[in-house]
Amino acid sequence: MRYDGPGHSRVVRAVAGVRDPELPALTLADLGVVREVRVDGDTVSVTITPTYTGCPALAEMRADLRRALAEAGYERVEVRTVLSPPWSTDWITEDGRRKLAEAGIAPPSVRGRAGPVALSLDPPAAARVACPRCGEPATEELSRFGPTPCTELRRCPACLEPFEHVKEI
Repeated sequence: MRYDGPGHSRVVRAVAGVRDPELPALTLADLGVVREVRVDGDTVSVTITPTYTGCPALAEMRADLRRALAEAGYERVEVRTVLSPPWSTDWITEDGRRKLAEAGIAPPSVRGRAGPVALSLDPPAAARVACPRCGEPATEELSRFGPTPCTELRRCPACLEPFEHVKEI
């Protein structure tokens, strides 16, 4: 999260504390959705990039950011959405990856390259996803689609626990 403006630490604290509506173990900052925070006079401007175009949680994210900033004493708040460059799971912070694992959700691997994932009509290659509970490296896919579009459902053959995995985007 980039911050431009005078030393308004309460702005950064307010924005950094807003939780993701679909993955409440993470804040929007952990998820890498918050791109920039600016203070210009009495107006705070927050720029966000949703995890994907058409994200159904976008309205809730905007409302939560406005609410957090109002509680911090800022009445004039603008929340802008930018789609370019597109969000990537590489933007999830190390702290965010740790929080996902602690919540029993396997974090995505780090791709380490910029740009979108190439689209193919072929079924995806079998991913090697470690169990966030016991660490077993070979887990199985139950469904390519989880409770949110960014996740898939998996199961561990060692501890038999089902879990979500945030897909690499």
